[in-house]
Amino acid sequence: MNWRVWIPLMLFALFLGVAAYQLTQPKDDFVASGMIGQELPYFELPPAHPENPGVTTADLKEGKPRLLNIWASWCLPCIAEAPQLEALKNQGAEIVGIAIRDDPEDVAQFLARHGNPYSRIGRDDLSEVQLSIGSSGVPETFVIDGKGIITYQHIGDIRADDVPVLLEKLREAGA
Repeated sequence: MNWRVWIPLMLFALFLGVAAYQLTQPKDDFVASGMIGQELPYFELPPAHPENPGVTTADLKEGKPRLLNIWASWCLPCIAEAPQLEALKNQGAEIVGIAIRDDPEDVAQFLARHGNPYSRIGRDDLSEVQLSIGSSGVPETFVIDGKGIITYQHIGDIRADDVPVLLEKLREAGA
């Protein structure tokens, strides 16, 4: 029998070995962001809701650390994280929002239904600011220090166990 007949079987066995190794490794949810330590790019967003002013880069450089939440009214995980944003606000976190590709009427309905934890909400109709700060989806939350530097990035919806982590990251950023 020719030894070349065994090559496909050995490749398959190698594939199974690599797959088995990967499946037994602990899951790592942390995504290292390339924006950590970077200054926010310049932006100036109009209000997305009549009761909240818009957002500019200068607003996030006023000396106080803040959470910058990227969200949308059409985003189901954003509904799931709404109670956690209220909890963060109730524990002293200032939250600035950027509504992605959203209509002001839909934003108003979302906030009326799920609460409004935001001090400011900017409207990013083309996702330009979202992409420039390294966000690829909604929801995402950034910790911004008082000088406009991104110090932490949370990808996905905020769950109850994430609230203490975000409060700690805010404290580390100078809150």
